[in-house]
Amino acid sequence: LLGCAVAAAVSASFNAPIAGALFALEVVLRHFAVHAFAPIVIASAAGTVISRLTFGDVTEFVLIEEGILAFYVELPAFLILGMLSGLLAVVMMRSIFLADDFGNHTCKRFSIPRFVRPAVAGLLLGVVALGFPHIIGVGYETTSAALTGQILWHEAVVFCAVKVAAVAITMGGRMGGGIFSPSIMVGALLGLAFGLTATATFPNVSGSETLYALAGMGAVAAAVLGAPISTTLIVFELTGDWQTGLAVMVAVSMSTAIASRLVDRSFFLTQLERRDVHLAKGPQGYLLSLCSVASLMRKPGDSGAAPDEAVWAAIAEGVWVDVNGTLELAMPVFERTGLPFLPVLSFGGDGKPPKVHGALFHVDALRAFNRALASTAEEEHS
Repeated sequence: LLGCAVAAAVSASFNAPIAGALFALEVVLRHFAVHAFAPIVIASAAGTVISRLTFGDVTEFVLIEEGILAFYVELPAFLILGMLSGLLAVVMMRSIFLADDFGNHTCKRFSIPRFVRPAVAGLLLGVVALGFPHIIGVGYETTSAALTGQILWHEAVVFCAVKVAAVAITMGGRMGGGIFSPSIMVGALLGLAFGLTATATFPNVSGSETLYALAGMGAVAAAVLGAPISTTLIVFELTGDWQTGLAVMVAVSMSTAIASRLVDRSFFLTQLERRDVHLAKGPQGYLLSLCSVASLMRKPGDSGAAPDEAVWAAIAEGVWVDVNGTLELAMPVFERTGLPFLPVLSFGGDGKPPKVHGALFHVDALRAFNRALASTAEEEHS
């Protein structure tokens, strides 16, 4: 259902049903199972139909017809734009997490109530918005202005920098909001600034600067969201021109390569990692984190329970696993020690001795992991 909602929202916003469906599969579900494909596509199509019936066959952004690729020799410029877009995406993501860490540290150190944090962030944003009202909101008007070349070079650079800072303040201050639309806006501004520079430097071999804005929009969004296929298709569906799609694809591929090299994962996956949800390690790591030690251990007195002498011998050697842990923590211990079981302990604190709850056997852990893998494979291939 979450994937269906995302597909419908993206397709309705951008008038791009194919990209909406693939975005949900690529980012939300992270697999292309047949059983999930049909409802996702139906939801994406429904979102587009409702959007077109309500607003007509239009998108949130205004495009000009002249934004096409002039010469194929111009493609290396889009590689450079992709590199800059990847670096900007990294700066944008890291600034958000730095602001969030700073807010956490400040609130903890001075015992600031949680409701004060967004209030302070809102005050800072209000002060910035007095001079730069473009940073308020999702930024579709500014993005459309960039895509049609209505913004000057110095304005694009300043708006881009201020928007990155504003997003960091917003999300670091826990005011809500998201990263999708801001990444599109700063990408379009970066692309326009780069395009104005390129067309002024090489006027005989450069196309429209708005094409660079379009490519920058896709490149930054792809690197931040971790969705290169979807963002490329969004741009292609916006323009309907395969030459434009080629330029965007070149920029997107370079930006995602740079961002993945420097950050290793998308913004969403990094957010989940910071909340101890480990999807970035792949489906295997996520499945291990779902299997709790307490549900798999053999308690004293159970059939096949570990001998008390062997349990305490392992504890004396410093080998054990916490009762609140998961297989994600236990499996590396099995691999390191080669023991057939691990004592399961809990600590009461205040110098109290640890309490032995039982023992986790390697064979039980492997059996549970295999069952989880089989269930996931059945779901993804059904």
